[in-house]
Amino acid sequence: MNPHLLPSTRREFLRRGTQGIGLLAFSRFAPQFLVQSTLAGAPAPERDRRILVLVQLAGGNDGLNTVIPFSDPAYFALRPTLALKKEATLPINDSLGLNPGCAALHALLNEGKLGIVQNVGYPNPNRSHFRSTEIWETGNESSDSVSTGWVGRYLDNACAGSPPASDPEAIHVSSEVPQTFGGTLPHNTFGLANRGGGRRDDAKLLQRLVARPADGSPAPADSPNNSFLRATMMDALVAEQKIQGILNAYKPETNYPGSDFAQSLRNVAALISAGLPTRVYFVSIGGFDTHANQLNNHQNLLRNLSEGLAAFQRDLTARKLDDQVLTTTFSEFGRRPNENDSRGTDHGTAAPLFVMGRSISAPLHGTAPELKIAKNADLTFTTDFRSVYATVLDQWLGSPADEILGAKHPRLSFLG
Repeated sequence: MNPHLLPSTRREFLRRGTQGIGLLAFSRFAPQFLVQSTLAGAPAPERDRRILVLVQLAGGNDGLNTVIPFSDPAYFALRPTLALKKEATLPINDSLGLNPGCAALHALLNEGKLGIVQNVGYPNPNRSHFRSTEIWETGNESSDSVSTGWVGRYLDNACAGSPPASDPEAIHVSSEVPQTFGGTLPHNTFGLANRGGGRRDDAKLLQRLVARPADGSPAPADSPNNSFLRATMMDALVAEQKIQGILNAYKPETNYPGSDFAQSLRNVAALISAGLPTRVYFVSIGGFDTHANQLNNHQNLLRNLSEGLAAFQRDLTARKLDDQVLTTTFSEFGRRPNENDSRGTDHGTAAPLFVMGRSISAPLHGTAPELKIAKNADLTFTTDFRSVYATVLDQWLGSPADEILGAKHPRLSFLG
């Protein structure tokens, strides 16, 4: 984190707050010109609150080789080298199977702890990684451009008083603050590296921070800006030390794989187990932009995803926390139905996503895609991704989905 990006004016404070810097919890230290306009509140720290874990499959996951329609001849016609035969898949029903890399998730599916929402997308799809990710993270129409994310707007609507400075409302394990955390109000969020650890060079950054006013000139020790930034940074360091202590002391109830993704989920389990009031966690796993030589690479990616998610669910179950946590995956788009000349797939539209928790009502939700299409055509989605969000907001987080999403979307049945 660059110290020169920290806010020292009201306008910048509000702007940075919506981008996930998370300074609301430090508002009691702010100079007077900031205080009145930034007090906003956050969810109260109740131990039994429901928690959402979002898992991003960055790059665009190929849906047709994740949930394989092995009974459809069109699938094999579209994919002469990438198609997986029935006997190579993990059976879901008489017409669909999971990729063989998903053995650990297949076990959860059979236990009623995993569901698949089929053919998820949105109208007027965009094939740009950046833009389509933005659409998924904001929850808005593809024609709209907004700065707030759907989780940030959820936090805006779930305010109930300021939490302690060391207790974030949302935590991300990714290289940057996800746009989905951006709200109209400032929120206390926190970022971890893939394997945990602090975000800052603590002592050096604090030293550089304490005497830099907005115009870059030296400031007296009692400057309101200087005092605010010093107090802000001190509390941020307290938060970091608290979280690092939790991560260092945690002893999982299961063996996690050694991948960065699985270790990130191990750290999320540690923070949940510690009873933090954090409502939303965001974890990202990359590599899904499979333009070439997809078959084995994609299977390995799904194995990494599957084994990490299954270890996380086993850990929560052993600690009797699985009734508090719902995990959902998302990816910015699926891939084209037909394979390309490099034995890969190009940017497409719709794809399935996973929902995981203690009690998922059925293995399949929504309808499978229609594959009788022209070469190089895209899949037509049958479930809008905002129906997934609306279901999670209403039925899991207990929040007004229509207000948060700005429109009414059909609810799905994966939560019963």
